Amino acid sequence: MAEYQNIFTRIQPRGPIQTVPLPHGDDTRLGGIHSHLFGVIGDAQIGPFYLGRLGLASLICGFIAFEIIGLNMLASVNWNFVQFIRQLPWLGLEPPPPSLGLTLFPPMNEGGWWLLAGFFLTTSILLWWVRMYRRAVALGMGTHVAWAFASAIWLYLVLGFIRPILMGSWGEAVPFGIFPHLDWTASFSLRYGNLFYNPFHMLSIAFLYGSAVLFAMHAATVLATGRYGAEREVEQIVHRGTAFERGMLFWRWTMGFNATAESIHRWAWWFAVLTTLTGGIGILLTGTAVDNWYLWGMKHHIVAPYPHMGVPDPGPLSAIGGTGAVK
Repeated sequence: MAEYQNIFTRIQPRGPIQTVPLPHGDDTRLGGIHSHLFGVIGDAQIGPFYLGRLGLASLICGFIAFEIIGLNMLASVNWNFVQFIRQLPWLGLEPPPPSLGLTLFPPMNEGGWWLLAGFFLTTSILLWWVRMYRRAVALGMGTHVAWAFASAIWLYLVLGFIRPILMGSWGEAVPFGIFPHLDWTASFSLRYGNLFYNPFHMLSIAFLYGSAVLFAMHAATVLATGRYGAEREVEQIVHRGTAFERGMLFWRWTMGFNATAESIHRWAWWFAVLTTLTGGIGILLTGTAVDNWYLWGMKHHIVAPYPHMGVPDPGPLSAIGGTGAVK
């Protein structure tokens, strides 16, 4: 008999479209079909969709932001669509230059389009958050998903709104675009003495890798016990000799400790949320409280000083405007 390998194979039961009655006064839901392709990678049912007024407003604002960014990128290659596709990863929409500070209405070609796109994109994200929160409440759920999303929004707002305001310039914000975004990240780290020495960046990376490990452990355990019905978690938790008891025994035998089917999700939730929460704190402190993370690391004995080679240290030089050497 062939072994049950649910990583590559999946049973796709078909039945009536699953739905839950909506509260009185809500808009109707649209659609509801089955897709074999979607069933291979997830659940075969697509829809029904509930958009609502908040969802519609969010999509409209997001579309406006997307169009502003895209059309500016297209204009930067003289409206040549072939070059737009070819150079897309390198194209970007830059924030206003530092000389304009926090000007609310800069010239459109000097950051005005960036501000306008950022306004609509931020509005879209915040409207979507409110929509997620209200949908959870309407279904009688906890609001865990909305608050996890809020942690990611916190990092987004720090990068493009909160920190630039504290620094007094929109020029401190991140440009829109793939490689421009990556270039900004690299120059940001170099400018402030290597972000790797930022303790909140360290925490963010630890939680990021920890999230990957926790999700992989949980996913692998459920898949490995899927032949015993592990996807039926609620029923499995309270019975002996089931898939989840086997999973817990496995981790006790191999690691000496196990998380339950409920607590593993709590662990994973906190690790994922703390990734962007600590990352946002680290970015917020950079330039506002700490000008050079390498010098900060030397001061707090977490990094060794470079050996004396007669090379000027850019940290003290930028502060005093003179010349000198590393000591």
